[in-house]
Formats: sequence, structure tokens, C-alpha cells
Amino acid sequence: MARVAQLRGIAPISHSTVALILRDADLQPHRYRYWKTPTPGETFRHQAARILWCYEHAQTLARRNEVVLCLDEKPNIQVLERRCLTHPMKPGLIEKQEFEYVRHGTVNFLAKLVVHSGRMRGWCLERNDGACLRAVLPQVLGEHDNARRIHLIWDGGPSHAAQETLDFLHSNYPHVRVLFTPAHASWLNQAELLLRAFAAHYLQRGSWASRDELIEHLDASWPEYNRLYAHPFTWSWTRAKMHEWVDRHLS
Repeated sequence: MARVAQLRGIAPISHSTVALILRDADLQPHRYRYWKTPTPGETFRHQAARILWCYEHAQTLARRNEVVLCLDEKPNIQVLERRCLTHPMKPGLIEKQEFEYVRHGTVNFLAKLVVHSGRMRGWCLERNDGACLRAVLPQVLGEHDNARRIHLIWDGGPSHAAQETLDFLHSNYPHVRVLFTPAHASWLNQAELLLRAFAAHYLQRGSWASRDELIEHLDASWPEYNRLYAHPFTWSWTRAKMHEWVDRHLS
């Protein structure tokens, strides 16, 4: 920035002066962050309102024997084995992990969140496709056989929106109400929060010698997550706030 200022004839300026200006203005031109904004409109408003209504009434619905479920995948989790042992932390030294690793394939992890309780269940899928998803849907929904209605929230991914999947649900589970998140708004699915929390507890810094070892780890981890960490997520983006946001962007 100092060089550009000089080239444009603005003023001779030093690097340290530029640094002071940026610090005082609280600007960080060396950093950036991606974001994804949904297109505000009536389609977004309609889809988001149905999902937010479920979150706002999850506890009441549970008392009426209806359940709100969120479903999401964490596909292609890399099975990495570190070539050298990790050095544990010591007083004054942080943990050190070997950079080089051996690949042992990938694992696709499907997670279900029961919104009113915050409890989860996970499945390891052979592939992240509609056939593998439909194969486990009886287990996903079978735990809620006694529910009068199931409100199923997920994104519009190919395996979810496939006509075969929708026909399967319609034929076998007519009491399931499918709710798709709007385009570019998969963050409305609370299962994404769940997967981030789960990964922080059970996947960071991992080293696995085989794909089966990671699958065994995942199968043992989600029951422990329920025992130690499960709780309903506090969701603060209400329908009223959503409508205000859409109105502001449409005006």
C-alpha cells in the first residue's frame, strides 16, 4: 500500500505509517473470508418460515408426539494416519503432530439430530448417494415409529431431493413432512451445527490406521456425545427476524 501510494503520487509514506493507519482504522487488508448469501425473496421466505416455525415449536410438538429431525452428511472424511507419533504437550510446549500422513480412503458420515433433545445418531455410509441414504432411512425414522408426525429438515442435495427418495418416503412414511432448506441456506439446518460440534470433539487431530478403525471410532463416538454433550441448540434467528431481513433486502 505504501508503494501504491507513492506510484499514484499521493504522498511519500513509509510501511510503518501505513501499518499505524490500518491499525487505527481497524482494517485488515491482508485477510478475507468467504460467505454465501441466500437470495432473499418469497421462495426463501416461505421455506425458511416453515423450518423456523419447527425450531420455535420443537418442544411443544414433542409434547404432542410430533418430532423435528435434522439430517445432514459429512461426506468424504479422510482417513489419515500420521507417519510419526504425535508428541504430547509439555509445560511450555504445545502438542506437535507430524505433517506427513498415509491415506486410507474416506468415510461418509450421516448424522441425525433430534431438535427438542439435542441428541444424535450417526451412520457410516459406503457412498454418499441416494441408494445408501434410502437404505438407512428405515433406521433413521424407525426410532420414531410412535410419532404422529415427523418434520424432517435437510438441504436440497441430490440424494435428498431425488425423486426416488421422495417416493420412498411418501410410500413408506406418509406421516413424514419433508422440509428443504432454501438454496444457499443450508445453515438453517441445525444438523450442520451438530456436525461442527461433533467434529471438534471427535475428529480433530485424529490418526487412524484403516478405514475400519475410523468407522469403529465414529460408531463409538456418537453415543458418548449423547452422554456428555447433547443439548438442544439455542436458535436465535426467529421468523420475525427472518421476515425483517427479507423485507430489508427487497426494499
